[in-house]
Amino acid sequence: MIHNKTIVLTGASSGIGFQVLRLLSQSSDNKILAVSRHAEQLLKNFADNVIPFNMDISSKEGVDAVFEKANEVFEGKKIDLFYANAGFPYYEEFNYEDWDRVETMFKTNTFSPIYTYAKYIHHLDGRDGILAITVSAIGQMAMPGYAIYSSSKFATHGFQEAIRLEAPKNLQITCLYPVATDTNFFRVANPVSFEKPFPVQQPDVVARKMVAGIESGKKFVSPSPLFGLSKVLMGVCPPVRTVYWGLETAKLNRFKEKLRNMSKEDLEAAAQKIGKDIIEKSVEAVEKSKEAIEAALKK
Repeated sequence: MIHNKTIVLTGASSGIGFQVLRLLSQSSDNKILAVSRHAEQLLKNFADNVIPFNMDISSKEGVDAVFEKANEVFEGKKIDLFYANAGFPYYEEFNYEDWDRVETMFKTNTFSPIYTYAKYIHHLDGRDGILAITVSAIGQMAMPGYAIYSSSKFATHGFQEAIRLEAPKNLQITCLYPVATDTNFFRVANPVSFEKPFPVQQPDVVARKMVAGIESGKKFVSPSPLFGLSKVLMGVCPPVRTVYWGLETAKLNRFKEKLRNMSKEDLEAAAQKIGKDIIEKSVEAVEKSKEAIEAALKK
């Protein structure tokens, strides 16, 4: 287990990020700056070694603020591990003209980890450090319904591949490539429910494998053995990929038909409900985790 480290974790209040936070906080000698837009609400009193910090990291100013806060709470000590985990998807048919909507996703999923890399190597100034990034399996194989999300992750994948060729030797880079994970991911992607892609993993499994990968110095962590096997199979027999894409395209077509059958009022109600549901589910997950940690400490 990772211990005695100063850690910054973005996207820390839900999904994979929250499960990683749960694992890292179990080592009481870790000190963790837990960053998300609602961290101070969701992670208040989560653990003595966790400092929640509300910040949107989709801008230069947001990332700069995270580094400034880390310098404050770590009292000038270096950041041993910076995990750029924050990200979000869209599930939709891309048939609209909306520059800002596309840019919003790239700011969080792509520009932020790229800028974080540059900030972090200057922060380290030759000292050893670890940069972890959640990329995605969809950054290696595109999926119907995720055109913008997939392209943002392909760009992040390309960045990590190129930057390894010039990164300083004092920096370990570990990238996570999860398949679809059973988190708020799907509710954020679209307020209207849709069929999940195959396969789906649980976030605690993904988090355990990522933390183990960081600790062992791995360059890449692919939590799903099935994804690794499928890449080999699709490379040897391309029609397998065609069949898989056909099945996932059928899911998108059913979703589009569902939208066509919904009234404007139903769509608006779904959009209004999504934010409240996500917050409530995140609070529930945090409370359950706190109870589990307290029970473990009493043993």
